[in-house]
Amino acid sequence: MMNRRFTGLTDTGLVRSVNQDNFYTDPEGRFFIVADGMGGHAGGEEASKIATKRIQAYLEKYWDSQKSSDSLLEAALLEANQGIIEDQESHPERAEMGTTVVVVIFRENQPWRAHVGDSRLYRLRNDQLEQVTEDHTWVARALKRGDMTPEEAKVNHYRHVLLQCLGRKEINTVEIFPLEVNSGDMLLLCSDGLTEEVSDELIQELFESKKSCEEIGTHLIEAAKEGGGSDNITVVIVAQD
Repeated sequence: MMNRRFTGLTDTGLVRSVNQDNFYTDPEGRFFIVADGMGGHAGGEEASKIATKRIQAYLEKYWDSQKSSDSLLEAALLEANQGIIEDQESHPERAEMGTTVVVVIFRENQPWRAHVGDSRLYRLRNDQLEQVTEDHTWVARALKRGDMTPEEAKVNHYRHVLLQCLGRKEINTVEIFPLEVNSGDMLLLCSDGLTEEVSDELIQELFESKKSCEEIGTHLIEAAKEGGGSDNITVVIVAQD
């Protein structure tokens, strides 16, 4: 079994008064979660907290079960979705809350990844950074269809409009794919508070510094704050030795 080094860091940023992001790094390095809540201060914070805790609890409970890894991951996210909906019903003031989420699991020699919304997963391999996930946003869909250029997408007024998030009854399935992770690869799970302020080129540059996971994470958050820090910033970094 390959060794895995990892860290998770979050920062409120320079504008928001509350941190609506949550993350979890399994102490054994089995799975990693980043969630970015929305729907008002209390709502967003609660939604991301519910999602992170429900996913963590479900994965821990059924980790050694006979469930396939993709079924386990899908069930965990649907459990989180249901948890948020139940909270909305109990607290009408939080009825509009929701959260994005990105999850990676290392189980049965085959990593898997899942995401909903615009929290992202990147992979650095041979000094090349690749965005593995595809944002579930109106702008990302327009970009894919060729309706706008990357430059237009960066400044589009609707770039944060999500096509889906956790906390909505219409979600029956989530996007789940096997993930290839080789020795020497590094993964970055992050909220859009990072990617809104820091370019992929700078992210790659900071990863190439060959520093520890903790130092890279600290530099990423500092770079996001130097870029404006307009949102909460969360990063989870995983290095596969």
